[in-house]
Amino acid sequence: MKVPSQPSGSVAAADGPEDRLRRFVTIWSRAIFPVTATSLTRAEFEGHLLPLARTLYDALHARPFDTAPAQRAGAALVAAHCTDPDALGRSLGVVDSYLVLYCGTESDLPAEELRARCARLQHAMATGYAQALRERTRAEQEAIARSALSARSAAEIALHATESRFRAVFDGAAIGIGIADLDGNVLEVNETLTRMFGGMEGPLRSRKVSEWVHPEDGPHVWKLYEELVRGDRESYRVEKPYYRGDGTVLWTNLTVSLLRDAEGNPQYQLALMEDTTERRLLHLRLRYEATHDALTGLPNRTLFFERLEKALAPGENARFGLCYLDLDGFKVINDSLGHSTGDRLLVEVADRLQSCVTGSGEMVARLGGDEFVALTTGAGGEQDVTELADRILAALATPLRIDGRELTVRGSLGVVEGPAGERTPAEVLRSADITMYRAKSAGGNRFELADPEADARAITRHGLTTALPTALERGEFFIEYQPLVHLGDGSVHGAEALVRWCHPQHGVLGPDRFIPLAEDTGLIVPLGRWVLQEAVRQARFWQARHADGGPLRINVNLSPTQLHHPRLVADTVDVLERSGLEPGALCLEVTESALIGADEDLLKPLRQLAEMGVDIALDDFGTGYSNLANLRRLPVSVLKLDRSFTRGMQQHPVDPVDLKIVEGIVSLAHSLELAVTVEGVETGAQARQLRDLGCDTAQGWYYARPGAPDRIHSLLLADAV
Repeated sequence: MKVPSQPSGSVAAADGPEDRLRRFVTIWSRAIFPVTATSLTRAEFEGHLLPLARTLYDALHARPFDTAPAQRAGAALVAAHCTDPDALGRSLGVVDSYLVLYCGTESDLPAEELRARCARLQHAMATGYAQALRERTRAEQEAIARSALSARSAAEIALHATESRFRAVFDGAAIGIGIADLDGNVLEVNETLTRMFGGMEGPLRSRKVSEWVHPEDGPHVWKLYEELVRGDRESYRVEKPYYRGDGTVLWTNLTVSLLRDAEGNPQYQLALMEDTTERRLLHLRLRYEATHDALTGLPNRTLFFERLEKALAPGENARFGLCYLDLDGFKVINDSLGHSTGDRLLVEVADRLQSCVTGSGEMVARLGGDEFVALTTGAGGEQDVTELADRILAALATPLRIDGRELTVRGSLGVVEGPAGERTPAEVLRSADITMYRAKSAGGNRFELADPEADARAITRHGLTTALPTALERGEFFIEYQPLVHLGDGSVHGAEALVRWCHPQHGVLGPDRFIPLAEDTGLIVPLGRWVLQEAVRQARFWQARHADGGPLRINVNLSPTQLHHPRLVADTVDVLERSGLEPGALCLEVTESALIGADEDLLKPLRQLAEMGVDIALDDFGTGYSNLANLRRLPVSVLKLDRSFTRGMQQHPVDPVDLKIVEGIVSLAHSLELAVTVEGVETGAQARQLRDLGCDTAQGWYYARPGAPDRIHSLLLADAV
């Protein structure tokens, strides 16, 4: 089916929940109105679909999760005369593509949980649709049966008057009718029943009812039959298959009634049969389409979760193993060779994966895109699932030939194994997904076993990432200041601003916990601007309180992302002008690694800031390539030695090689008119050695740990005294 074009996420997010719900309904009505037998207008039909969409919305967000509302929504489609086979398929397609997009934005559930819920809602909706369609058919059958039974009573009365009237009813009925004695001998069949069994009346008359056994007959079928011929039951109704003469299967809705004589004694049995073979095949086709991937033919997410849920059910010595596969570099193939080639590659990969699952308790499924899963059950433990992972990697190792091109396929696997009954399907899949990304970050083309501690770290990292945007709005960040001290006289020269996050659950977090996350999400730019504003404002306050002590400098760190931001210079100028702080009182620290190989475009904003009077410090010097010759072209005025240079000075005696290295760096820096600041000073001996080597300023726990801004003011007062 052609799915309506998907609006951008930003437009959908801008609407309210009710607006998004109505847009979802509009897409749904466009998909199924053309195949719906209804006298309603399009607008009236959308009004009918709106409560069904609201039901799916509520079910998607419900806690606890329940698929029953989706079943009722499927049944409501049948009640609205959406009985064309395409109506359900199109509805499931709309729900799959748009329910989470339009109705999942307000949820605090993870995206993977919403997608899993959506898949289960689709399955429940298809089940409700099929059940309602069957009940509607049963209702029609009951009406036919009542007519037939009424006709039977009339025929019994008329039989005494005329045989022709009975024949007219019997032969002209639109459903199959058969009469047998209590021993099961078939006495009469009408033409409709004869056609249902292949058109030959003779074989039907010569058989007993008890001979029509089928392997799918339930034990209750023949129990009901025995009760009826004994006279303990007047009628029964079942769904029963039969074999035709050519070996094909006929599925029927069968109603059998007991006919009694004038004295009330059992005499005959009357069978009414409705051919439901095509309807059953339609149901099976809908079920297959709802549970299998259209491209590869593999089980899809819906069927996989059904199997995984069964595999995780508690059982004695029951274990499971799961391999979560993501192809490495598949996006490059799609972008460079086209989606057609990408689809053919996925089909080939699916065939290879299918050949890897040979055991009775194993299956492979496609979750979507280039993500596949393989499931194994039993009591084999970790060895079984790691062997399966090895088979998968081996199957992918052989290059594929598509359109004359030889393509190499690599994959990263996350492997989860354990006892059944301890985790939910969503938890298992989340662990496998996290583990797969560990394998990918380790270079790919390998598998990793799940590690609960690594899972916990990843979950915590994800939680921090999602909490970052609102943390800045809620004012959860604060700044601590570590003094910068003149090595010559020990006076406070300035302070470095160090941002902290006061997280509601995890307490105070250092920058190493959240700055990389802010870099990944782009939040580092507004966060960095806030740090700059607060630090500059605090420096201006210090200067006002300590006017006779000379300018107090403030050092603020810049991330690589901030260096590339086009408003770096404008924002810095704006912050300085608003606070009234002189540019010379601000020092921006840039890590050495961020400037390795930097071109003139990257250095241009730093040069502009330096020309204004802002100092630029090269932070963590010595942790990168330490290209000393490169210092001449960088617009830096301060060199900050990494703490690794001072760590060796804590030993006694001090390694003379360390002293020579620091002495050489200081000499070169001074020859380039660069001031030298040393980090990580923790002892008085270190401070004296660094002063003797010519270092200008230092910071470290020997002087003060990072703390509240009033501590810097206290140190300034102490210097004044």
